[in-house]
Amino acid sequence: MPDTNILVVDDDPKIRTLLRRCLEGEGYHVHEASDLASTLAMVKTVQPDLVTLDLQLGSDDGFDIARQIRTFSQVPIIMVTGKDDVIDRVVGLEIGADDYITKPFHLREVVARLKSVLRRAQQAHFAADDTPPAKDPAKVLCFDGLKVTLDRFALIGRDDSPIELTSGEFKLLRVFLERPKRTLSREMLMDKVGGIEWAPLDRTIDNQVARLRKKIERDPAHPRLISTVRGIGYAFSCEVTRANDQSPANMD
Repeated sequence: MPDTNILVVDDDPKIRTLLRRCLEGEGYHVHEASDLASTLAMVKTVQPDLVTLDLQLGSDDGFDIARQIRTFSQVPIIMVTGKDDVIDRVVGLEIGADDYITKPFHLREVVARLKSVLRRAQQAHFAADDTPPAKDPAKVLCFDGLKVTLDRFALIGRDDSPIELTSGEFKLLRVFLERPKRTLSREMLMDKVGGIEWAPLDRTIDNQVARLRKKIERDPAHPRLISTVRGIGYAFSCEVTRANDQSPANMD
């Protein structure tokens, strides 16, 4: 993608060089940072289109950096860590990270995930501009007073104001909306949302569901849209219809 700026944050100069050469070979403009101060400065001045953020940065903590970035920017963040820790993944998603890569990584995987996150971010940005709404009713789903435009990654609230979702939250919501009133296992949801291998003690989906409930439920403490199916997973209990149509939205 021409004129796309990527900020690589890692305290290991060899890793930064490796990623720089790889990403520049794909046509991206690459900037580097190695600690909290330089990262925040780069995000504010360069305004990158995406940040790859290592969690272990010497005396600085990647989670803290991500939290501080989120106070003033919604730039997509791909977390990078040297261990496949479920807790790290959950915390990263709660902060608002868009993806998660474990070291050692394959450069092709990094490029593929980066392109996917950038693509979702561009679609979300398009949804937030002043262009006319999608006219294809098949791509607009309605439920409990809310409206979702699938191809524009847009969620409109009950007061007609936009509700901001991370790419992960939107993907999870779409899975539910396209399969209403069906019990979906955590394993299936993990596969549909991120294709990440699921383990019985993995709480990633549970945390994403909790975050999504806060944004779409009338009373998140007593959810009625996303029901918990004990021992299995979740089910979207609300009726879902297409805009200007009463036909069900079940697509699977």
